[in-house]
Amino acid sequence: MITRRRAFLQENIIIAASEAQSHRDARVPSTWQQQLTHAIRDPQILCERLGLSRDWLAVARIGHDLFDVCVPEAYLTRIAHADINDPLLRQVMPLGDEALTPQGYVVDPLEEADHRPAKGLIHKYAGRVLLIASPNCAINCRYCFRRHFPYSDNSPSRAQWQEALDYLRSDTTLHEAILSGGDPLAANDRQLAWLVEQLESIAHLKRLRIHTRLPVVIPDRVDDALLGWLTSTRLQTVVVLHINHANEIDQAVVDACARLKRAGATLLNQSVLLRGINDDVATLAALSERLFEAAILPYYLHVLDPVQGAAHFDVPDDEARDLVAALRDHLPGFLMPRLVREIPGKGSKTPL
Repeated sequence: MITRRRAFLQENIIIAASEAQSHRDARVPSTWQQQLTHAIRDPQILCERLGLSRDWLAVARIGHDLFDVCVPEAYLTRIAHADINDPLLRQVMPLGDEALTPQGYVVDPLEEADHRPAKGLIHKYAGRVLLIASPNCAINCRYCFRRHFPYSDNSPSRAQWQEALDYLRSDTTLHEAILSGGDPLAANDRQLAWLVEQLESIAHLKRLRIHTRLPVVIPDRVDDALLGWLTSTRLQTVVVLHINHANEIDQAVVDACARLKRAGATLLNQSVLLRGINDDVATLAALSERLFEAAILPYYLHVLDPVQGAAHFDVPDDEARDLVAALRDHLPGFLMPRLVREIPGKGSKTPL
């Protein structure tokens, strides 16, 4: 299998280079690292670039002070100019509503602090563990359930990773390692290749799952270096993307997903049901159709985790159930995401 995958890589490199050049905006720097470095991190610049009224700047600063703005150029180009209601903008635009503190909205809505047996490791479910492979993201989504996560306490060095790896080695019931963050693909490829090599040396591990938004917000992240370690592992690879709206999928994203598919990865998507962004049947149906065009299968549709700062995105459970029931009249079964809520202490996601 490894020989076959390595043979595949040479052809894929040529195709990837051609696609990346064809779809790169002239404004976007040439490497994903440069694009991440030059992401917009000032709400004033975000408003100016999108032609938004200065009236929005004051409330944007309120939200920014609570959770930094971060929007890469490749994502910005998909946002409609001068439209404060654009569904992509609403995901990344800080607002004054983030300062509200309604009852039940907390900094650790999934109680992950209770499930960290080693630095950088979260173990909540049977058979699988989650590794915080990077504390960084390429984009700061305003509804993020980890917007308050103590990354400074969960960013292991290579030496410190050994405790987490020893934990995995000692538990033979574990079959899957999940790289998360932050965004795991915000880490450099040398570090990721090393970590994956350590994981594949654990005989009882079968699968590597990567939860990432980077191929969506900076499609150039799917480069030769990433494909190198992804195609060299014996572990079955699953890439779970995070896309909430069909407008997030442009041709560059389609091409990045094609490269991941050619590398042998299974591509799934999880979305969050968000007020004012995708809380209607037509939008959800269009998302599933567009996902399948990009060779991605819908996986989960999460209701909002009650994280402090995101209450304005909430869609009540009964309304969410009605939406999904109506969605079944528009989609084949294989394009239907599963509506779920994550409840602390439960052994799996809870279907709604």
